[in-house]
Order: sequence, then structure tokens, then C-alpha cells
Amino acid sequence: MSGLDAPEIAAAYDAVRSDKDETNWLLISYAAASGNKLELSGTGSGGLEEMKAALDDSQVQYGYVRVEYANDKESTRVKFAVVVWIGEGTKVMRKARVSIESGEVKRVLSHHSIAIPANDKSELDEKDIVTRLRKAGGADYNGGRG
Repeated sequence: MSGLDAPEIAAAYDAVRSDKDETNWLLISYAAASGNKLELSGTGSGGLEEMKAALDDSQVQYGYVRVEYANDKESTRVKFAVVVWIGEGTKVMRKARVSIESGEVKRVLSHHSIAIPANDKSELDEKDIVTRLRKAGGADYNGGRG
């Protein structure tokens, strides 16, 4: 996969995973309108909402986000999700490559609990994602209510 081995992607991935770094999301996009080269197109510390604002409706993009949530008053869990964004205005040939490319991206961003395919920002609701992460994580301290 062209570009996924770039040192800046590895550094951003490590930053999102680190408890000592404020960075909690990264975004990988295509370098150009044609071709298959992927590049790091953004990082931030504003969580899922900030990452959603960076999504482009005319592109396929891959996000990686750190999600923290409380199970009870004493414990906080940290989980990671991969977002496979297929914007509504994405060209057909670009969409066709997602099944192949998303597998490669998931291998590079290997430590994640869930992968979320989305083509509308409303599909990226933090509450829903926390519910899915709880279910994926095994222990559910809220009786499945999220």
C-alpha cells in the first residue's frame, strides 16, 4: 500500500496510542485526486468531533481515534477505533478500492477494538461508538445500556 509505511503515519499512530501525548486522532487521506498514494492528512487532540470536522465528503479517508469512557466512578477505559470514511461524493473507482485498501490500513493501525464504516457524519456518534466499544470489550458494567 503506497504511503502507509511513511514515518509520519507511524509517529501519529504512536502519539494517539500514547498515554503521555494529547493527540487522540489521526486521519489518512489520498495525496492526490488520482493514484493510490495515502498520506497523513491530519491529527488533533479534540477527539472524535474534531476528527469528524476534518472528514471530506468527496473522499475516502481512514481515521484512527482514541476513545476514553468511564465504567464506574473509579475506572476509565481507553479503546481505539478505525473509521473507514466513504464520503457521499466519492468517485466510483475510489469506492471500489476500499475493500482492499481498508484491510491494509487496519493492518497498519493494528491496535483497535472496532472498525466503523461510515458515509455520513451522523454515523459517528460518540455515544453509539462507546456502546459498541463496551460490547467489543467484554465487560459491560451498564447492562448493555451504554
